[in-house]
Amino acid sequence: MKRNSLFLVEVVGFLLLLVSIGVYFLTKEKSSPQVMVVTFAECVAAGNSVMESYPRQCASKDGQHFTEDLGNTVEKENLIRLASPRPNDVVESPLKLTGEARGNWYFEASFPVYLTDWDGKIIAQGIATAQSEWMTTEFVPFEATLTFNTAEISGQYSKRGTLILRKDNPSGLPEHDDALEIPVQLK
Repeated sequence: MKRNSLFLVEVVGFLLLLVSIGVYFLTKEKSSPQVMVVTFAECVAAGNSVMESYPRQCASKDGQHFTEDLGNTVEKENLIRLASPRPNDVVESPLKLTGEARGNWYFEASFPVYLTDWDGKIIAQGIATAQSEWMTTEFVPFEATLTFNTAEISGQYSKRGTLILRKDNPSGLPEHDDALEIPVQLK
């Protein structure tokens, strides 16, 4: 009899242990896996807070700060301004560019424009043309259209590209070279 009651106590104890383990796992908070954040876009996509500064900044939960990549738009804003597309916009073909540049950015009312992929390969090139009198030091509106094919581009990072608006430099002297470069996402 003593042996049966000891066995019964062991079985009940074992069952209580199983129930306790089950309750623990059922009530345990399910934690989402940590996402590795290394860029501003990934920080925003992870649901972190964004500071409305220029350029915008994102603060990750682990205390890291990421600044939005605007290319060199801030440094060049007194020489050339791109109205469309804006930095980090998703672009597709045909891509229409609009903006304004100082008259000395042009030569014969135009300047070259390039679109490169992630590897720096030129996937489109064209000419931006002044929409009014360009022989001035004031801002002059421009337009350009680029056509490109992204069929061969695959992967998350390879969908990134750079739009380059080069100052026309007929002299060929490097001290007169300049360019506006902005990051874009290729569709």
